[in-house]
Amino acid sequence: MRIKKLDWLVVKSFIGPFILTFFIAQFVLVMQFLWKYVDDLVGKGLNTWVLMELMLYASARLVPLALPLAVLLASIMTYGAFGENYELTAVKSSGVSLLRFMRSLIIAVIGISIFAFFFSNNVMPLTNLKFSALLYDIRQQKPTVAIKPGIFYSGIDGFFIRVEKKDDATNTLEKVTVYDHTSGKGNDHVILADKGSLTQDEKAVVLTLKLENGNQYKEVDPKDPTKDTHQMVYTSFSSWEKRFDLSQFKLTRTDENYFKDMKQMLGLKQLYSEIDTISLQSDNLKKSLVDYDRSYFSFRKFGLDMKVLPVVSKASFKQPEELLAEYDNTKKIQVMEIAMNRARNIKNFLDVTTKQLEYKNKDIVTHYIEIYRKFTLSVACLVLFFIGAPLGSIIRKGGLGWPLFYCVLFFIIYHVTSIIGEKLAEGGTLTVLSGMWLSTMILTPLGLFLTLQATNDSKIYSPDYYVKAVRQLFAFKTKSA
Repeated sequence: MRIKKLDWLVVKSFIGPFILTFFIAQFVLVMQFLWKYVDDLVGKGLNTWVLMELMLYASARLVPLALPLAVLLASIMTYGAFGENYELTAVKSSGVSLLRFMRSLIIAVIGISIFAFFFSNNVMPLTNLKFSALLYDIRQQKPTVAIKPGIFYSGIDGFFIRVEKKDDATNTLEKVTVYDHTSGKGNDHVILADKGSLTQDEKAVVLTLKLENGNQYKEVDPKDPTKDTHQMVYTSFSSWEKRFDLSQFKLTRTDENYFKDMKQMLGLKQLYSEIDTISLQSDNLKKSLVDYDRSYFSFRKFGLDMKVLPVVSKASFKQPEELLAEYDNTKKIQVMEIAMNRARNIKNFLDVTTKQLEYKNKDIVTHYIEIYRKFTLSVACLVLFFIGAPLGSIIRKGGLGWPLFYCVLFFIIYHVTSIIGEKLAEGGTLTVLSGMWLSTMILTPLGLFLTLQATNDSKIYSPDYYVKAVRQLFAFKTKSA
């Protein structure tokens, strides 16, 4: 009963910091997302629902990255608080080891890792699909109509509009210049007006530009096409009106099926199926290369020929000069041209096929990267827990002070090594397996070392430990002298 109460105490102490740090990590990562895509969002006139939808998908995509960070910080805070309040000392003095004290959270973190894998494999592909489709639509959308004084506005197709002054309260314009390029012949239609107004209907479907007291100048095609002369038509008006269709400024949703074949939108089963398809395509490319070159080369050495060719002895083998000696100069030139053309064709076919094979191999690598990513992010929760929990029991500090410092330090190490390993795997320097698991292979020994030190009540964090070590070193040198 005492042990069960102790386990519940540890779990309840962990839940609060974990939830808090998870949402803090989510907030920081979402702010990073906004900073990255702010140029694509500003000035598009997006409504609140679209922004909330985009933020929801972005937040869901960041969950597998926020979970390891939350586990690391929460475990440091929890065991740091236990050590700071001497609860850890009391538990050890009662005969409970550190690993036994960590058992309940180990089980909880394993559950978090399983949830992270399930989320990465089942939810992430869907959120990636929704996010990519919505972000693509936002990027393709034109900015809202925002005419600024003294600057030509070209957001409306075929028109360039410039005003000297603008009153946003009344939507009135002064000294308006309009260049109409809808004819496709350049500045053949210019409109000048003293005043004007710009209004939208209630549904923002039609934009109406009304001008007052102005002139318009328009070139007319010549009656005689053989003469390069144009007539200019000049008219004055007291009132002029033009309506523009604003449907081009509305957010249109692209069919999500265009994005569903991207590897980020696939689960494990679909990724392995894609890899099998790509491997089959690579085999077909290799076979086509052999079939194309079969009429020019012998592949008996590699067991690729379908027919048995007679063995040619070295004595009966002739050099090209000997073979061409039987023909006259005209025939020799024809033979050489045919041989060169065939050599060029073989080289071109080989180059194209080689590039296709390289692309297929790179595509297979990127698919395997996505497969391993689903596992590495899940295992990272457990690895970082075995760093955070013993580290917290060593530093014996709770709160968000030192725990946050160490959390940021170790998470940067984890994140940087993950990126380096992924890039090395993409470039072929490392295998996909070693590249994607690089951060885990680096941090796992560190976690085991910290766990061992914390189990043995290490003093590696205490300043007195290092002062004593330095004093002993100087005392040893003095005694030796």
